[in-house]
Amino acid sequence: MGIQQAFDDGTDDSQANSPLRGQYCLAYAQPVLPHKSKRLQAFFKLLQSHGPFRSEFNDPGHRVPRYSLVNWGICVPSGCTHRDVEYSVAEYLRNQTAATGITFNVRVEPQMCQVRDPQPWDRNTTWAVRFFVLVLCVAILSTVYDRSTKTQPKQNDWCTAFSLDKNLRWLFSTRSSPGDIQAVHGIRFLNAVMLIFSHKSMAMFFNPYNNRTAMSESLGQPWTVIGRAASLYTDPFLLFSGMLTSYSLFGRLMKQQPIRLKNEYISRLMRIVPPLAALILFCTYVLPLWGSGPQWNLVVGHHADICKQHWWRNLLFIHNYFGFSEMCLTHTHHLGIDTELFAVAPLFIFVLWRWPRRGLFALLLLCTVGTAARYYTTIVNQLSNYIYFGTNIQRLFRTADYMYSFPPHRSTVYIMGILLGYALRKYQGAQLSRLQLRLGWLAATVCVLASLLGPAPMGHISYVYNSTHAAIYAAFAPIAWCLFFSWIVFVSHNGYTNKLTRLFSWRGFQVSTKLSYAIYLTQFPVFFFNVGRRRHIHHYYNFISIILDTNEFISIFLASVALTVLFDAPFQNLKKLLIKRPASPAIKSKAPATTPSTASQLTDTLKSPEQPPTDPHSHPHAD
Repeated sequence: MGIQQAFDDGTDDSQANSPLRGQYCLAYAQPVLPHKSKRLQAFFKLLQSHGPFRSEFNDPGHRVPRYSLVNWGICVPSGCTHRDVEYSVAEYLRNQTAATGITFNVRVEPQMCQVRDPQPWDRNTTWAVRFFVLVLCVAILSTVYDRSTKTQPKQNDWCTAFSLDKNLRWLFSTRSSPGDIQAVHGIRFLNAVMLIFSHKSMAMFFNPYNNRTAMSESLGQPWTVIGRAASLYTDPFLLFSGMLTSYSLFGRLMKQQPIRLKNEYISRLMRIVPPLAALILFCTYVLPLWGSGPQWNLVVGHHADICKQHWWRNLLFIHNYFGFSEMCLTHTHHLGIDTELFAVAPLFIFVLWRWPRRGLFALLLLCTVGTAARYYTTIVNQLSNYIYFGTNIQRLFRTADYMYSFPPHRSTVYIMGILLGYALRKYQGAQLSRLQLRLGWLAATVCVLASLLGPAPMGHISYVYNSTHAAIYAAFAPIAWCLFFSWIVFVSHNGYTNKLTRLFSWRGFQVSTKLSYAIYLTQFPVFFFNVGRRRHIHHYYNFISIILDTNEFISIFLASVALTVLFDAPFQNLKKLLIKRPASPAIKSKAPATTPSTASQLTDTLKSPEQPPTDPHSHPHAD
């Protein structure tokens, strides 16, 4: 890439006298066996490192690695086109394998040929950079005003909305109100960490390893269920989204307080849109300029190209209906799912409030239909919600399109959350006997072990796909996993504590709750940034050494703090100023939060406009 040599061939043609530049191309080669020879199949199985992911040329490679292909880096003069390189590689491989009968399919994509030729920023990139500089300047001016007027009896809340001091104080405050459901924060933290590990384990397969076969053999063990059950760790966020929605609205209904749905929807949009829009703008126009590398255009540039075309789908929260292969920032699909479920949640809550028995029956029926639909869809379309060893990318994308990003199939755990919120209100202070507690903990333990350890054999290197196994997992694992956490929330909220509930209720987890939405948004851009700029091979030592990348986690944390204090918290302050709700005369403190959301890496925290982020006592569940 650094080669640049001027030369003169003695002619006056400026085109001919252009400097010689070096060009880097990444070619994809896929071997094809001539016949079903067992010896050749065994050889190719080792050549492809047992195939943890099975891929083809036409599989999207920007989200899941095309692991079965040979990635071949080639240096050529810049005058060569991608077609020239493709023909040369194909011809070379044809000569090398002429006597064996083995053939190679070769492809070189235009965007995978790179020349170091800095181009001036286009208009959109210039405006994007100006926007971020403007936001930073506003934050600095707001901070200066906040500090200079701190001793005054009253500050202008509009001028302090973007104050870094104010928002950082709120972010790192661990004080909570007595009405807080504290165990929720620790459960969110646990599932968020497990989800980050799962996403990181997916990103690591993009990187080259000099002992890749040994790595595959090490990861082809049942214990890797921890990283393969990524879909399982997202369900508690939907559970708590439904729980917070119903817990808040049922509380207001019981106190006969008005519920203005228009304000609820506007409040939610003001909470989640600014950070999401800022991330889309950054990843589309700014991030592609920050680096380069062999796979940069695949995992960074390709995402940016998709976002330039389809960013509007994300801001309308309908992007989960258009397929993963053409989705801007695929990891944000849960925002679409949760927003759509939130839109219809008030209807479910009203039915349950107005007709408790009929409403309960209707919601349980919907849960049953959703569970049956997941089972049926998995069988018919040969899907797999579990990333088993040897899965093919086509099956993963079909699963994402037909089930994982389809709200009706994910509604079961959300409705479970609505019922949990109703139970917390209706049975607050419930008295449980020692036998009931023991039976409840026994059932909860069985559920968590069945959901986490039950599919463990599917991660073995010799596992063969079975649609029945996949359907049982897709239908019942989310329910069992969420029942475990529902029991913890219910008993801890009613005063029945033990070491586990006290651990989840540690007040320090409130910081992770406030950061979790930003962590959810920033983790994949950080992972792909490091994948794209990787220029050297790795040596796989063990899973822990790869997953626990300290620099990467620090980068995610810093990016999340920046996104929170520059976009998340400021717009919550503005939301509080723009949307006023009447406080109940029976309540001395401010009204409870009514903006239902998950306050997690998958959604937004439940905060009322009357509760400014700077108030250390404010909390989503405060009465």
